[in-house]
Amino acid sequence: MHFAALPDIRAGGFPTNPCLADDNSGSITNAEFLDFVRKYADRLSEAGIGVGDVVAVMLPNRLELIVTLFAAWRLGAAATPIDPSSTAAESDYQLADSRARVLVCADEREAGQADQPQRIALAELNRHEGRGGAAEATEFSNDALALIIYTSGTTGRPKGVELTHANIMVMAETMVAGMRLTAEDHSLLILPLFHVNGIVVSVLSPLLAGGRATVAGRFSPRTFFDRVEAARPTYFSAVPAIYAMLSALPAEIRPDTSSVRFALCGAAPMPVELLTRFEERYAIPIYEGYGLSEGTCASTGNPLDGVRKPGTVGLALPGQEIAIVDSDGNFLSAGSVGEVVVKGPTVMRGYLGRPEETAKVIVDGWLHTGDIGRMDADGYLTLVDRIKDMIIRGGENIYPKEIESAIYTHPQVLEAAVIGRPHPVYGEVPIAFVSYRDGAAVEPEQILELLRKSLAAYKLPELIVTVDEIPKNPVGKIDKRILRRRSVDATL
Repeated sequence: MHFAALPDIRAGGFPTNPCLADDNSGSITNAEFLDFVRKYADRLSEAGIGVGDVVAVMLPNRLELIVTLFAAWRLGAAATPIDPSSTAAESDYQLADSRARVLVCADEREAGQADQPQRIALAELNRHEGRGGAAEATEFSNDALALIIYTSGTTGRPKGVELTHANIMVMAETMVAGMRLTAEDHSLLILPLFHVNGIVVSVLSPLLAGGRATVAGRFSPRTFFDRVEAARPTYFSAVPAIYAMLSALPAEIRPDTSSVRFALCGAAPMPVELLTRFEERYAIPIYEGYGLSEGTCASTGNPLDGVRKPGTVGLALPGQEIAIVDSDGNFLSAGSVGEVVVKGPTVMRGYLGRPEETAKVIVDGWLHTGDIGRMDADGYLTLVDRIKDMIIRGGENIYPKEIESAIYTHPQVLEAAVIGRPHPVYGEVPIAFVSYRDGAAVEPEQILELLRKSLAAYKLPELIVTVDEIPKNPVGKIDKRILRRRSVDATL
């Protein structure tokens, strides 16, 4: 089966079953989803979209974004979602780099601002009355490009990650099996749809299983549980920052979470203290996983059935291999620290138009992640840090995550981030940025006193900076580039 044919299959088997919902369009059935997809595909076809083309879509989280993806796939085209908060320069770069022929956007005024690529506003798509033909799974190649997902650009310009239909289908099938998804499951999407996690884990996986998805708008900790109580989802996926905000809600907030079987956490390692705090308060088990866009979202996960080891990101998912290598590419034994590498059918085809950069990260079929980790004797992976984030202080390696985990043991800490700042003698020294729950006032010396109990002296931050909020990138990960810039001016 090919995702291009999924709307037809769902509508043919269960036309009146719910499929998608959001704050703008309400709920639509499988038959209505198919009608939407056929209408959008017909309009894109009129715009000249066909096999091998690229459709860009720049919309906030709403079900029409999902419809656009399926409409592009129906025509044999690929899709590239653009962060709607992007600047004009950022979106223009992605449009040019991906060679998109059409941009689906929200505003009709924006749609008329440029000719290349052709802009089509959402209102025009919804007014269109044409209907595309039925999709046959045999008409489409699994090796065809499905998505071009742009990296967050932590080093240089963002790169387009090429994911094929085979990549996303295997990933979705793996998630369906691992999460035991059925037609009764209902995902609440709170992560951005310009990221592969939101697309695959929260949309494609439940739809493939015969279930449904509700697309939430902009995340707010104050309204999140109201949405849970109203929608009654069976699961959701989030990042540590979201769990931190929900854990910090006033004690009198006691929502009904009985519909939720589990929650997933990815994008960054989650401190055990935060995981425990959330689970004990809301009675929702969190299963940590690990992956990256270049691996079609997920490569490891703590199993729903079996041993869960908090503080680890679990075992290699079925069909994938995980290993630890040294700087020369030699494989290391259990317990050794080195770079995490991934192999399997979810590894990307490559970086769009960048064969040299692709060759640097995919070596003999192994995807070099740039993450530092270690595996225990049972195969559970623990992430230590990013290679680029490691701090070298006077020749000693310091992993910021170790310091951050120690800071999180303070009950008033909401979030923490540690970065290296240049030092004339030691080369680099760690400094910490910390935000606190409910605006609590905690003196830096209190944090240092806590850290002295578990960290060697050379690992102690030279400076602890109290901030109202830790900056995030659009995906919800802590943005250490901003903190490095701030660290230049930070003082005691």
